[in-house]
Amino acid sequence: MVFHYIPSRRTHDHADASPRKPGILLLNLGTPEDTDYRSVRRYLSEFLSDRRVIEASPVVWKPILQGVVLTVRPGKSGKAYKRIWDKETNESPLRRYTRDQAEALARRFEADNVPVVWAMRYGTPSVAQGLKTLLEQGCDRILAVPLYPQYSATTTATANDQFFRALMRLRNQPAIRTLPAFADHPTYIKALADSVRDTISKQTEAPQMVVASFHGLPKAYINKGDSYLTDCIRTMTALREELGMTEDMLPMTFQSRFGPAKWLEPATASFIEELPARGIKNIAVITPGFITDCIETLDEIGNEVCEEFIAKGGEQFTLIPCLNDSPACITLLEELTRQELQGWL
Repeated sequence: MVFHYIPSRRTHDHADASPRKPGILLLNLGTPEDTDYRSVRRYLSEFLSDRRVIEASPVVWKPILQGVVLTVRPGKSGKAYKRIWDKETNESPLRRYTRDQAEALARRFEADNVPVVWAMRYGTPSVAQGLKTLLEQGCDRILAVPLYPQYSATTTATANDQFFRALMRLRNQPAIRTLPAFADHPTYIKALADSVRDTISKQTEAPQMVVASFHGLPKAYINKGDSYLTDCIRTMTALREELGMTEDMLPMTFQSRFGPAKWLEPATASFIEELPARGIKNIAVITPGFITDCIETLDEIGNEVCEEFIAKGGEQFTLIPCLNDSPACITLLEELTRQELQGWL
């Protein structure tokens, strides 16, 4: 006896005849819509309410956040955003570069018919909107790409969490993959090393030291099992080897300390402020924990730390740009995503 499968009329009538395809969703941290008090407050409220970022009990933290922090910090942060705001496009550099990265990566995937969309964990465009856009373009397989070279629950995990929350509200979910951290990926390390070489080659006098500054993290998070510090060490080990530098020539520091908790050390600001007293007055700073320039790189390091270094007797301070939308960055993103899309293309 031979059986033949005949689709029911209902199945046939409701079938989508359009071809299905994979899509890529770039996920970055987020940014205020503007530099005014209300815009910055709204952004900080969402960011600092994330239990992945602030692990303190909400009973203790929420009154502090809604009281002191969101009263004082938006004004201070707003001034910092104003110093780096892109007046031509009226947006933060993080937003502009993330959009440019997505558009450039999309051009690399045009022949494969793979859409690329970008979204922010906090603020807009939201992760849910990014997912919706890809679904509307016919994507039934989606690769989420947190744009963080080193893994942390405060960055990679919370970006994925938000992606998963958006999926939970769907009747028909796409197949999904998430990009792992790429702390010592050869293409990433080479791109960082080339940016150091390129910056130094343009100086009339080579810096005495290149300081690496990563975003900090409370030590308690590391003690609980967060692999961030391990990933930072992997990046530094590979970068020093690529550049032929020792730990003294390329030290690792941590920036952006917040609150009374003990954070990873040494602190970038304190470390750099003490260098002139040691006779080190010409330095360059690279931020390998960020592939996109933002308030932490451009203002905290490029303005605040630089000013303190000069005030303490420093003479030359050079901030090495993040990879941003450079060809090296887009090549890195293409390599990472093509590797994860194997079997889907």
